[in-house]
Amino acid sequence: MEVITSKSNSLCVHLRKLASSRSYREETGEFLCDSPKLLEEAEAWGAAVMAVLYTDGAALPWNPEGLFPRVVKVSESVMRSVSPMETPQGVVFSCRSSSYGPPERLEPDVQGRMRYLVLDGVQDPGNVGTILRTADAFGATVILLPGCADLNNPKTLRAGMGVHFRSAIYRCTLPELTALLKEAGLPLYGAALREDTEDVRAVDLRRCAMAVGSEGRGLSAAVLAACDRTVRIPMDKTCESLNAASAASVLLWEAARGEY
Repeated sequence: MEVITSKSNSLCVHLRKLASSRSYREETGEFLCDSPKLLEEAEAWGAAVMAVLYTDGAALPWNPEGLFPRVVKVSESVMRSVSPMETPQGVVFSCRSSSYGPPERLEPDVQGRMRYLVLDGVQDPGNVGTILRTADAFGATVILLPGCADLNNPKTLRAGMGVHFRSAIYRCTLPELTALLKEAGLPLYGAALREDTEDVRAVDLRRCAMAVGSEGRGLSAAVLAACDRTVRIPMDKTCESLNAASAASVLLWEAARGEY
């Protein structure tokens, strides 16, 4: 069994850089996850796990020895120096990253659904991860436009609870998105207010793409211009708006209503 006791070990330095630097993650093609739950999800869905660090007290669902290319036992102090969490759960690991590039075309999922959620400038990694998890629950595929939080940020991964390992996620530019939607014959509906805005309950969301904007400014002018129509979520007049994750959850639930 390999054991690391030094915080300056090259593997520890590598993992810390994966946790803290988006550019380093993109350069190396790897990302860092923490928690036994995420490791279990990664193993279950065949993710390319590169290295696992764990402590004696880790709540591992099984013995990782022999399952992954490199498995290392570390002290609690080393784990604290590597884990991005304030209270580490005793496991961190690195994975090979997916490309997240745009698909050649938009096609129905295994259940015949063509439902997409487009994120425009959603910068909070916790919100992005929560949205990914909710979309996975309600049968939608997420497409991120430029300006969104890094999909491989540890906070995004933690909030996603393993969705990265089991669901298709795409990143593309607005021109790429509009071309994909046009080819597939899918309308784009934006969560925003303008003259043609309709109550979301009155719009057929079974076959479409729905766009949600950033926490501060909403949808960009370019995305709004690309929308076929806009929709609003009815709410009490005392509330001005919902945050991105909450708005996405309501739209996804409304789109999937009647399917479950």
